[in-house]
Amino acid sequence: MFQKTRLQLTLLNSIVFIVLIAILSRTIYFYTENQIYRDVNDSLKQDYRGFSNGGMPGGRPQGEFLLGPGPSVIVWGPNDTIIEPRLSVDNFIKVNESEFYPKRFDEIEEISVNGATYRALSTKVDTEYGEMTVQFIRNVDTEKEMLDLLLLILFVGGGIGSLVAVGAGYLLAGRALIPVKKSWDQQQQFVSDASHEIRTPLAVIQSRADLLFQSPNATIEEKAVDISIISKEVRRLNKLVNGLLTLTRTDSNQMEVKKANFFLDDLLLEIVEQYTDIASFEEKTITSYAPNQVVFLGDKERIHQLLVILVDNAMKFTDEGSVISISCVKNSSSIILSVEDNGKGIPQEEIPKIFNRFYQIEQSRSVNEGSGLGLSIAKWIVNTHQGTIKVTSKPNTSTRFEITFPRNQKINNGFKKTYNRNRF
Repeated sequence: MFQKTRLQLTLLNSIVFIVLIAILSRTIYFYTENQIYRDVNDSLKQDYRGFSNGGMPGGRPQGEFLLGPGPSVIVWGPNDTIIEPRLSVDNFIKVNESEFYPKRFDEIEEISVNGATYRALSTKVDTEYGEMTVQFIRNVDTEKEMLDLLLLILFVGGGIGSLVAVGAGYLLAGRALIPVKKSWDQQQQFVSDASHEIRTPLAVIQSRADLLFQSPNATIEEKAVDISIISKEVRRLNKLVNGLLTLTRTDSNQMEVKKANFFLDDLLLEIVEQYTDIASFEEKTITSYAPNQVVFLGDKERIHQLLVILVDNAMKFTDEGSVISISCVKNSSSIILSVEDNGKGIPQEEIPKIFNRFYQIEQSRSVNEGSGLGLSIAKWIVNTHQGTIKVTSKPNTSTRFEITFPRNQKINNGFKKTYNRNRF
Protein backbone atom coordinates (compact mmCIF):
# COMPACT_ATOMS: atom_id res chain seq x y z
CA MET A 1 0.00 0.00 0.00
CA PHE A 2 2.71 2.47 0.98
CA GLN A 3 4.83 1.57 -2.07
CA LYS A 4 1.96 2.48 -4.38
CA THR A 5 1.38 5.72 -2.50
CA ARG A 6 5.10 6.48 -2.68
CA LEU A 7 5.10 6.01 -6.45
CA GLN A 8 2.08 8.28 -6.78
CA LEU A 9 3.77 10.97 -4.67
CA THR A 10 6.96 10.51 -6.69
CA LEU A 11 5.03 11.09 -9.92
CA LEU A 12 3.34 14.17 -8.49
CA ASN A 13 6.60 15.61 -7.11
CA SER A 14 8.40 14.87 -10.39
CA ILE A 15 5.74 16.62 -12.45
CA VAL A 16 5.96 19.68 -10.22
CA PHE A 17 9.78 19.74 -10.45
CA ILE A 18 9.79 19.21 -14.23
CA VAL A 19 7.20 21.97 -14.78
CA LEU A 20 9.30 24.35 -12.65
CA ILE A 21 12.45 23.40 -14.59
CA ALA A 22 10.62 23.96 -17.90
CA ILE A 23 9.32 27.36 -16.79
CA LEU A 24 12.78 28.39 -15.57
CA SER A 25 14.47 27.21 -18.80
CA ARG A 26 11.92 28.99 -20.94
CA THR A 27 12.36 32.19 -18.94
CA ILE A 28 16.17 32.02 -19.24
CA TYR A 29 16.00 31.39 -23.00
CA PHE A 30 13.60 34.21 -23.81
CA TYR A 31 15.40 36.66 -21.56
CA THR A 32 18.75 35.82 -23.20
CA GLU A 33 17.22 36.01 -26.67
CA ASN A 34 15.81 39.44 -25.92
CA GLN A 35 19.17 40.65 -24.60
CA ILE A 36 21.15 39.23 -27.54
CA TYR A 37 18.84 40.67 -30.21
CA ARG A 38 18.31 44.00 -28.49
CA ASP A 39 21.25 45.77 -30.24
CA VAL A 40 20.31 44.27 -33.62
CA ASN A 41 16.69 45.34 -33.24
CA ASP A 42 17.72 48.83 -32.12
CA SER A 43 19.96 49.31 -35.17
CA LEU A 44 17.17 48.16 -37.52
CA LYS A 45 14.69 50.54 -35.89
CA GLN A 46 17.21 53.37 -36.09
CA ASP A 47 17.61 52.79 -39.85
CA TYR A 48 13.85 52.55 -40.21
CA ARG A 49 13.27 55.86 -38.39
CA GLY A 50 16.00 57.56 -40.41
CA PHE A 51 14.41 56.45 -43.65
CA SER A 52 10.97 57.53 -42.45
CA ASN A 53 12.42 61.01 -41.81
CA GLY A 54 13.48 61.34 -45.47
CA GLY A 55 17.03 60.05 -45.40
CA MET A 56 18.69 57.62 -47.70
CA PRO A 57 17.85 53.96 -47.00
CA GLY A 58 19.86 53.07 -43.94
CA GLY A 59 21.44 56.54 -43.83
CA ARG A 60 24.41 55.18 -45.80
CA PRO A 61 25.35 54.59 -49.47
CA GLN A 62 23.25 51.99 -51.17
CA GLY A 63 24.79 48.55 -51.26
CA GLU A 64 26.91 48.92 -48.09
CA PHE A 65 27.44 45.63 -46.25
CA LEU A 66 27.03 45.84 -42.44
CA LEU A 67 27.49 42.29 -41.12
CA GLY A 68 27.86 38.95 -42.86
CA PRO A 69 27.10 38.28 -46.51
CA GLY A 70 23.90 40.35 -46.71
CA PRO A 71 23.55 44.06 -47.44
CA SER A 72 22.10 46.29 -44.76
CA VAL A 73 19.43 47.68 -47.09
CA ILE A 74 17.53 45.97 -49.87
CA VAL A 75 15.12 47.81 -52.18
CA TRP A 76 12.47 45.67 -53.86
CA GLY A 77 10.71 46.70 -57.02
CA PRO A 78 7.01 46.46 -57.85
CA ASN A 79 7.49 42.95 -59.19
CA ASP A 80 9.02 41.76 -55.88
CA THR A 81 12.56 41.59 -57.25
CA ILE A 82 15.68 43.23 -55.88
CA ILE A 83 16.60 46.45 -57.68
CA GLU A 84 19.16 47.74 -55.17
CA PRO A 85 21.91 46.82 -54.63
CA ARG A 86 22.98 45.35 -57.94
CA LEU A 87 23.70 41.68 -57.23
CA SER A 88 25.29 39.07 -59.45
CA VAL A 89 23.13 36.16 -60.51
CA ASP A 90 25.10 33.77 -58.29
CA ASN A 91 24.88 35.95 -55.17
CA PHE A 92 23.42 34.11 -52.15
CA ILE A 93 20.64 36.64 -51.66
CA LYS A 94 19.86 36.82 -55.40
CA VAL A 95 19.68 33.02 -55.63
CA ASN A 96 17.24 32.90 -52.69
CA GLU A 97 15.42 36.09 -53.61
CA SER A 98 11.91 34.74 -53.00
CA GLU A 99 12.78 33.60 -49.50
CA PHE A 100 14.27 36.98 -48.58
CA TYR A 101 11.17 38.89 -49.65
CA PRO A 102 9.47 40.21 -46.46
CA LYS A 103 6.42 38.45 -45.14
CA ARG A 104 5.59 41.19 -42.61
CA PHE A 105 5.87 44.94 -42.80
CA ASP A 106 6.64 47.65 -40.25
CA GLU A 107 7.66 45.04 -37.66
CA ILE A 108 10.75 42.95 -37.08
CA GLU A 109 10.77 39.47 -38.57
CA GLU A 110 13.30 36.65 -38.63
CA ILE A 111 14.28 35.09 -41.96
CA SER A 112 16.05 31.72 -42.19
CA VAL A 113 17.56 30.70 -45.53
CA ASN A 114 19.69 27.57 -45.98
CA GLY A 115 21.10 27.71 -42.46
CA ALA A 116 21.69 31.47 -42.43
CA THR A 117 19.58 33.66 -40.16
CA TYR A 118 18.64 37.33 -40.63
CA ARG A 119 16.50 39.84 -38.83
CA ALA A 120 14.71 42.38 -40.98
CA LEU A 121 12.42 45.39 -40.73
CA SER A 122 10.55 46.28 -43.92
CA THR A 123 8.21 49.03 -45.12
CA LYS A 124 6.34 49.85 -48.34
CA VAL A 125 6.75 53.22 -50.13
CA ASP A 126 4.92 54.72 -53.11
CA THR A 127 7.13 56.09 -55.92
CA GLU A 128 6.60 57.36 -59.44
CA TYR A 129 7.61 53.89 -60.59
CA GLY A 130 5.00 52.20 -58.42
CA GLU A 131 4.96 50.65 -54.91
CA MET A 132 8.38 49.56 -53.71
CA THR A 133 9.63 47.87 -50.55
CA VAL A 134 12.61 48.96 -48.47
CA GLN A 135 14.04 46.21 -46.26
CA PHE A 136 16.59 46.84 -43.50
CA ILE A 137 18.32 43.55 -42.78
CA ARG A 138 21.04 42.19 -40.50
CA ASN A 139 22.74 38.82 -40.46
CA VAL A 140 22.49 37.23 -36.96
CA ASP A 141 24.24 33.88 -37.47
CA THR A 142 26.56 34.50 -34.51
CA GLU A 143 23.66 35.39 -32.23
CA LYS A 144 21.67 32.39 -33.50
CA GLU A 145 24.57 30.04 -32.76
CA MET A 146 24.76 31.37 -29.21
CA LEU A 147 21.03 30.85 -28.75
CA ASP A 148 21.18 27.34 -30.22
CA LEU A 149 24.01 26.48 -27.83
CA LEU A 150 22.02 27.88 -24.94
CA LEU A 151 18.98 25.88 -26.05
CA LEU A 152 21.08 22.71 -26.16
CA ILE A 153 22.48 23.41 -22.69
CA LEU A 154 18.99 24.05 -21.33
CA PHE A 155 17.64 20.92 -23.01
CA VAL A 156 20.43 18.70 -21.65
CA GLY A 157 20.28 20.41 -18.27
CA GLY A 158 16.50 20.04 -18.23
CA GLY A 159 16.81 16.32 -19.00
CA ILE A 160 19.36 15.80 -16.25
CA GLY A 161 17.27 17.97 -13.94
CA SER A 162 14.20 15.87 -14.72
CA LEU A 163 16.06 12.68 -13.82
CA VAL A 164 17.27 14.31 -10.62
CA ALA A 165 13.70 15.48 -9.99
CA VAL A 166 12.41 11.91 -10.26
CA GLY A 167 15.08 10.69 -7.83
CA ALA A 168 14.50 13.61 -5.48
CA GLY A 169 10.75 13.08 -5.73
CA TYR A 170 11.17 9.44 -4.79
CA LEU A 171 13.33 10.33 -1.78
CA LEU A 172 11.02 13.14 -0.67
CA ALA A 173 8.00 10.86 -1.02
CA GLY A 174 9.75 8.29 1.16
CA ARG A 175 10.56 10.89 3.80
CA ALA A 176 7.03 12.28 3.70
CA LEU A 177 5.59 8.81 4.26
CA ILE A 178 7.81 8.04 7.28
CA PRO A 179 5.48 9.71 9.85
CA VAL A 180 2.43 8.36 8.02
CA LYS A 181 3.82 4.82 8.07
CA LYS A 182 4.83 5.20 11.69
CA SER A 183 1.36 6.45 12.59
CA TRP A 184 -0.19 3.57 10.63
CA ASP A 185 1.99 1.00 12.37
CA GLN A 186 1.14 2.51 15.74
CA GLN A 187 -2.55 2.42 14.89
CA GLN A 188 -2.33 -1.20 13.80
CA GLN A 189 -0.43 -2.07 16.96
CA PHE A 190 -2.95 -0.12 19.03
CA VAL A 191 -5.88 -2.01 17.50
CA SER A 192 -4.09 -5.33 17.97
CA ASP A 193 -3.21 -4.62 21.58
CA ALA A 194 -6.67 -3.24 22.36
CA SER A 195 -8.29 -6.34 20.86
CA HIS A 196 -6.03 -8.56 22.94
CA GLU A 197 -6.73 -6.67 26.16
CA ILE A 198 -10.48 -6.60 25.59
CA ARG A 199 -10.60 -10.27 24.63
CA THR A 200 -9.28 -11.42 28.01
CA PRO A 201 -12.03 -9.98 30.28
CA LEU A 202 -14.69 -10.89 27.71
CA ALA A 203 -13.52 -14.50 27.68
CA VAL A 204 -13.64 -14.63 31.49
CA ILE A 205 -17.11 -13.07 31.57
CA GLN A 206 -18.41 -15.47 28.92
CA SER A 207 -16.97 -18.56 30.60
CA ARG A 208 -18.37 -17.60 34.01
CA ALA A 209 -21.75 -16.71 32.51
CA ASP A 210 -21.86 -20.13 30.82
CA LEU A 211 -21.20 -21.75 34.19
CA LEU A 212 -24.13 -19.83 35.68
CA PHE A 213 -26.44 -21.02 32.89
CA GLN A 214 -25.41 -24.60 33.59
CA SER A 215 -26.92 -24.31 37.09
CA PRO A 216 -30.16 -22.35 36.64
CA ASN A 217 -31.52 -23.44 40.02
CA ALA A 218 -28.43 -22.40 41.98
CA THR A 219 -28.72 -19.54 44.46
CA ILE A 220 -26.73 -16.31 44.31
CA GLU A 221 -24.83 -17.42 47.41
CA GLU A 222 -23.75 -20.64 45.72
CA LYS A 223 -22.52 -18.75 42.66
CA ALA A 224 -21.07 -15.80 44.55
CA VAL A 225 -17.54 -16.52 43.30
CA ASP A 226 -18.59 -16.57 39.64
CA ILE A 227 -20.67 -13.42 40.04
CA SER A 228 -17.79 -11.69 41.82
CA ILE A 229 -15.39 -12.59 39.02
CA ILE A 230 -17.86 -11.33 36.38
CA SER A 231 -18.28 -8.08 38.30
CA LYS A 232 -14.52 -7.67 38.63
CA GLU A 233 -13.95 -8.27 34.91
CA VAL A 234 -16.75 -5.86 33.98
CA ARG A 235 -15.08 -3.17 36.07
CA ARG A 236 -11.75 -3.99 34.46
CA LEU A 237 -13.32 -3.86 30.99
CA ASN A 238 -15.02 -0.55 31.79
CA LYS A 239 -11.70 0.92 32.93
CA LEU A 240 -10.01 -0.33 29.78
CA VAL A 241 -12.69 1.12 27.49
CA ASN A 242 -12.53 4.47 29.29
CA GLY A 243 -8.77 4.49 28.85
CA LEU A 244 -9.10 3.68 25.15
CA LEU A 245 -11.66 6.46 24.68
CA THR A 246 -9.38 8.91 26.46
CA LEU A 247 -6.40 8.04 24.27
CA THR A 248 -8.50 8.11 21.11
CA ARG A 249 -9.75 11.58 21.96
CA THR A 250 -6.25 12.79 22.76
CA ASP A 251 -4.99 11.52 19.41
CA SER A 252 -7.72 13.42 17.55
CA ASN A 253 -7.41 16.52 19.79
CA GLN A 254 -10.99 16.08 20.97
CA MET A 255 -10.11 15.95 24.65
CA GLU A 256 -10.88 19.32 26.14
CA VAL A 257 -8.51 20.77 28.72
CA LYS A 258 -10.01 23.52 30.87
CA LYS A 259 -7.32 25.42 32.70
CA ALA A 260 -7.99 27.49 35.78
CA ASN A 261 -6.11 28.48 38.90
CA PHE A 262 -6.30 26.07 41.82
CA PHE A 263 -4.25 25.14 44.88
CA LEU A 264 -2.09 22.16 44.04
CA ASP A 265 -1.11 21.55 47.66
CA ASP A 266 -4.79 21.13 48.56
CA LEU A 267 -5.20 18.60 45.74
CA LEU A 268 -2.41 16.52 47.29
CA LEU A 269 -4.27 16.46 50.58
CA GLU A 270 -7.44 15.32 48.78
CA ILE A 271 -5.52 12.43 47.18
CA VAL A 272 -4.08 11.38 50.54
CA GLU A 273 -7.56 11.48 52.09
CA GLN A 274 -8.93 9.41 49.20
CA TYR A 275 -6.30 6.69 49.57
CA THR A 276 -5.81 6.61 53.33
CA ASP A 277 -8.36 3.87 54.01
CA ILE A 278 -7.17 1.76 51.05
CA ALA A 279 -3.55 2.11 52.14
CA SER A 280 -4.45 1.23 55.72
CA PHE A 281 -6.32 -1.88 54.56
CA GLU A 282 -3.25 -3.00 52.60
CA GLU A 283 -1.00 -2.09 55.55
CA LYS A 284 0.72 0.69 53.63
CA THR A 285 1.24 4.36 54.38
CA ILE A 286 0.56 7.35 52.11
CA THR A 287 1.80 10.84 52.93
CA SER A 288 1.96 14.27 51.30
CA TYR A 289 4.50 17.07 51.52
CA ALA A 290 3.85 20.63 50.39
CA PRO A 291 5.76 23.16 52.51
CA ASN A 292 4.28 26.15 50.70
CA GLN A 293 1.06 27.24 49.14
CA VAL A 294 1.22 26.36 45.43
CA VAL A 295 -1.15 28.03 42.99
CA PHE A 296 -1.23 26.19 39.68
CA LEU A 297 -2.83 27.12 36.35
CA GLY A 298 -4.15 23.91 34.84
CA ASP A 299 -7.02 21.46 34.48
CA LYS A 300 -7.68 20.33 38.04
CA GLU A 301 -9.58 17.24 36.91
CA ARG A 302 -6.70 16.10 34.69
CA ILE A 303 -4.05 16.76 37.33
CA HIS A 304 -6.20 14.76 39.77
CA GLN A 305 -6.34 11.95 37.19
CA LEU A 306 -2.55 12.14 36.80
CA LEU A 307 -1.99 11.76 40.56
CA VAL A 308 -4.51 8.90 40.79
CA ILE A 309 -2.69 7.02 38.00
CA LEU A 310 0.70 7.44 39.68
CA VAL A 311 -0.58 6.58 43.16
CA ASP A 312 -2.46 3.55 41.81
CA ASN A 313 0.77 2.35 40.22
CA ALA A 314 2.62 2.83 43.47
CA MET A 315 -0.05 0.90 45.37
CA LYS A 316 0.17 -2.00 42.90
CA PHE A 317 3.92 -2.36 43.03
CA THR A 318 4.55 -2.03 46.76
CA ASP A 319 4.31 -4.61 49.50
CA GLU A 320 2.91 -4.41 53.02
CA GLY A 321 4.67 -1.85 55.20
CA SER A 322 5.66 0.31 52.23
CA VAL A 323 5.41 4.10 52.20
CA ILE A 324 4.04 6.12 49.29
CA SER A 325 4.74 9.84 49.38
CA ILE A 326 3.54 12.61 47.13
CA SER A 327 5.06 16.06 47.25
CA CYS A 328 4.78 19.46 45.64
CA VAL A 329 7.42 22.17 45.80
CA LYS A 330 8.04 25.33 43.81
CA ASN A 331 11.07 27.37 42.87
CA SER A 332 11.58 30.55 40.89
CA SER A 333 10.74 28.96 37.53
CA SER A 334 9.06 25.59 38.11
CA ILE A 335 6.56 23.59 40.09
CA ILE A 336 7.79 20.07 40.85
CA LEU A 337 5.28 17.34 41.60
CA SER A 338 6.51 13.88 42.60
CA VAL A 339 5.20 10.46 43.61
CA GLU A 340 7.69 8.12 45.28
CA ASP A 341 7.49 4.66 46.80
CA ASN A 342 9.88 2.13 48.31
CA GLY A 343 8.49 -0.84 46.43
CA LYS A 344 9.72 -3.29 43.81
CA GLY A 345 11.22 -0.71 41.48
CA ILE A 346 11.54 -0.83 37.70
CA PRO A 347 14.45 -2.40 35.80
CA GLN A 348 16.49 0.29 34.03
CA GLU A 349 15.95 -1.26 30.60
CA GLU A 350 12.18 -1.09 31.11
CA ILE A 351 11.95 2.61 32.02
CA PRO A 352 12.00 3.97 28.42
CA LYS A 353 9.08 1.69 27.54
CA ILE A 354 6.69 2.21 30.45
CA PHE A 355 4.86 5.12 28.78
CA ASN A 356 4.08 3.05 25.68
CA ARG A 357 0.46 2.06 25.31
CA PHE A 358 -0.42 -1.39 26.65
CA TYR A 359 3.14 -1.92 27.84
CA GLN A 360 3.47 -3.77 31.13
CA ILE A 361 6.53 -5.09 32.87
CA GLU A 362 6.48 -8.84 32.30
CA GLN A 363 7.34 -9.80 35.89
CA SER A 364 4.31 -7.94 37.18
CA ARG A 365 1.78 -8.73 34.45
CA SER A 366 0.37 -11.83 36.12
CA VAL A 367 0.34 -10.35 39.60
CA ASN A 368 -1.12 -6.90 38.90
CA GLU A 369 -3.86 -6.89 36.33
CA GLY A 370 -4.01 -3.73 34.29
CA SER A 371 -4.40 -2.44 30.75
CA GLY A 372 -1.07 -0.66 30.44
CA LEU A 373 -2.80 2.59 29.44
CA GLY A 374 -2.46 4.59 32.65
CA LEU A 375 1.05 5.93 32.15
CA SER A 376 0.29 6.78 28.51
CA ILE A 377 -2.59 8.94 29.72
CA ALA A 378 -0.37 10.40 32.44
CA LYS A 379 2.23 11.38 29.85
CA TRP A 380 -0.44 13.09 27.75
CA ILE A 381 -1.68 15.08 30.76
CA VAL A 382 1.86 16.23 31.52
CA ASN A 383 2.43 17.24 27.89
CA THR A 384 -0.79 19.25 27.69
CA HIS A 385 0.44 21.27 30.68
CA GLN A 386 3.83 21.87 28.98
CA GLY A 387 5.54 19.73 31.60
CA THR A 388 8.14 16.98 31.60
CA ILE A 389 8.13 13.68 33.44
CA LYS A 390 11.22 11.87 34.71
CA VAL A 391 11.44 8.39 36.21
CA THR A 392 14.21 7.16 38.49
CA SER A 393 14.15 3.71 40.00
CA LYS A 394 16.29 1.22 41.89
CA PRO A 395 15.08 -2.40 41.73
CA ASN A 396 13.67 -3.60 45.07
CA THR A 397 14.43 -0.18 46.61
CA SER A 398 12.43 2.75 45.26
CA THR A 399 10.70 4.38 42.30
CA ARG A 400 10.21 8.12 41.81
CA PHE A 401 8.05 9.87 39.22
CA GLU A 402 9.00 13.54 39.05
CA ILE A 403 6.92 15.98 36.98
CA THR A 404 8.18 19.48 36.32
CA PHE A 405 5.71 22.16 35.24
CA PRO A 406 6.63 25.72 34.22
CA ARG A 407 5.57 28.09 36.95
CA ASN A 408 2.70 30.41 36.18
CA GLN A 409 1.95 33.38 38.41
CA LYS A 410 -1.31 34.33 36.72
CA ILE A 411 -4.00 34.35 39.40
CA ASN A 412 -7.63 35.33 38.90
CA ASN A 413 -8.82 38.47 40.65
CA GLY A 414 -10.32 37.74 44.04
CA PHE A 415 -8.76 34.26 44.14
CA LYS A 416 -7.74 34.13 47.79
CA LYS A 417 -8.02 31.68 50.61
CA THR A 418 -6.95 31.25 54.17
CA TYR A 419 -4.49 28.39 54.20
CA ASN A 420 -4.82 25.96 57.10
CA ARG A 421 -2.28 23.14 56.96
CA ASN A 422 -3.50 21.63 60.22
CA ARG A 423 -6.66 20.15 58.73
CA PHE A 424 -5.07 16.72 58.51
